[in-house]
Amino acid sequence: MTKAKKPNSRTSKTPKRRLKRSKLSKDVIESIFQRFENADPAPQGELYHYNSYTLLVAVVLSAQATDAGVNKATRTLFAIADTPQKMVELGEQEVRDYIKTIGLYRNKAKNVIALSHALIDHHHAEVPQTREELEKLPGVGRKTANVVLNVAFAQPTIAVDTHIFRVANRTGLAPGKDPLQVELNLERLVPDAYKLHCHHWLILHGRYVCQARKPRCQNCLIADLCAFKDKPIA
Repeated sequence: MTKAKKPNSRTSKTPKRRLKRSKLSKDVIESIFQRFENADPAPQGELYHYNSYTLLVAVVLSAQATDAGVNKATRTLFAIADTPQKMVELGEQEVRDYIKTIGLYRNKAKNVIALSHALIDHHHAEVPQTREELEKLPGVGRKTANVVLNVAFAQPTIAVDTHIFRVANRTGLAPGKDPLQVELNLERLVPDAYKLHCHHWLILHGRYVCQARKPRCQNCLIADLCAFKDKPIA
């Protein structure tokens, strides 16, 4: 009897898309990530957490919110509830009180309690290590699953948020009309040696350098390589 293949966390249920060509050559893409690596060999995310469960909760709470705003709430919350069991014992109303400074906090508190129950009931209170299982949890979408797989389990997934979407399109690195198209394009174009940290390099670059309203091209370490036509002169 032939064994069924285990679904790959990066490719299961991934729809086929016609991807746009990069505006950059393979050599230029290689150079971009070499520079990112030289400048920051081990980039880190900015969401406060200290195990895979607190990371999962933090990423769920970060939807339509800033990392800094989430961190202010979760430092106190995680001090008393850092496991699914403790979170369930705390209860939805108490979770609300801890996270009420975060946007959409009522629905997020509901999801945190529901996903905690799901982890206890179906995963022995452990965070699953596949995208398919993560996306079954309440409040968890593809982007959240990709962050958890990358940060907690060192899988080379790429979670495309607004920063990465902007950088990928503006630089010409991985053009796409939606986050999934950009994600699939990045997976195709980024050399394997850089895929593990690709997510963090691009998000930090978009957050602090390639900003939405006024990109800081004069301080950009890849300004001479990207295809952005409207670089500010000064």
